[in-house]
Amino acid sequence: MKYRKDKYGNNLSVLGFGCMRFPRKFGKIDMEKTEKQIMNAVQSGVNYFDTAYIYPGSESALGEILQKNNIRDKVKIATKLPHYLIKSSAALEKMFKEQLNRLRTDRVDYYLMHMLTDTDTWNRLKELGIEEWISAKKSSGEIGQIGFSYHGNSETFCRLADAYDWDFCMIQYNYMDEHSQAGRRGLKYASSKGLAVMIMEPLRGGKLVSHLPDSAKEIFKNYEVSNTPAAWAFKWLWDQPEVTVVLSGMNTEETVKENIETADTSFVGELTQNDQRMLGKVLEAVNSKMKVGCTGCGYCMPCPKGVDIPGTFAAYNRRYSEGKFWSLRDYFMCTALRKNSSSASNCIGCGKCEKHCPQAIEIRKELKNAAKELEGPLYKTLKKAANLFVRF
Repeated sequence: MKYRKDKYGNNLSVLGFGCMRFPRKFGKIDMEKTEKQIMNAVQSGVNYFDTAYIYPGSESALGEILQKNNIRDKVKIATKLPHYLIKSSAALEKMFKEQLNRLRTDRVDYYLMHMLTDTDTWNRLKELGIEEWISAKKSSGEIGQIGFSYHGNSETFCRLADAYDWDFCMIQYNYMDEHSQAGRRGLKYASSKGLAVMIMEPLRGGKLVSHLPDSAKEIFKNYEVSNTPAAWAFKWLWDQPEVTVVLSGMNTEETVKENIETADTSFVGELTQNDQRMLGKVLEAVNSKMKVGCTGCGYCMPCPKGVDIPGTFAAYNRRYSEGKFWSLRDYFMCTALRKNSSSASNCIGCGKCEKHCPQAIEIRKELKNAAKELEGPLYKTLKKAANLFVRF
């Protein structure tokens, strides 16, 4: 297993075990299969395990397996605070203690603010005393390093990266999201500040493996170098020195084995120009059903009314390449899960954005189209509920 260093020089396996998708049996986590997969991963050198409070049964299962096999000190545990459920400093402490109890440990090595959406959300947490609480927990050793996970555009990501002295962060990043989400710009910015960067959704929820169009599969099949689509996606990430850990939600022995083999044979600077061109052609095939030719460059931002233009177009395009569910999920997270909505319907048609778009996109027109398709009854209901929750 290869390793890369975090902010303080600790070695972390380049492959991290994402614990959201443990195998299940009759609706419950299959502890026998899960234990076997975790032990195989640990024995192969994987030392970073990522879970969260809201992953059903995950923290408890991980804690039980680590304790049973006496390997707690051989791994790093990362878990997340569901800050959107926290309304007081007392609730913060209570939830953290519950997480320690579930994980059967006295410390969390890497603790994240789960889905931190914007600086307003962080400021709300600061009013609850989160900074003092973090300082106390780091001093006591109950928290090793502090970070945040993020879904949204690169501009907001960079502002959040500047909002606190973070140790690490976690972003959605893959060769489809190079110029959306936090993107390459966010990756490089976080790295320039010394933050370790953990990667989630390296396969875009399986899109880059099981939902590739036939034309993309043919490109991989006929290429001079033979790798699986999953291996190419991972290699694209590990080719970049700013990437610290790539998480994989492994839930079969075969997946664990394949991903470990890929990690063992991947390195910075591995991909040739031909490899990059080939992946570019794959991306073109994947994006052939795009509705808007947005590259996510962000020149259109900021919008005077707060519209997340790149995020909206990324979700709008995803509706046609991957389906309604993923599109709605992305759109909801990047526009509604925040104190101030960044929905496409906020657009007042001022046209400021179009003056700066290098793709000459009719942004105002396309935002109306996106709002019409993305902001249906379900979105409006979820958005209303999210607004009430945030304000409460």
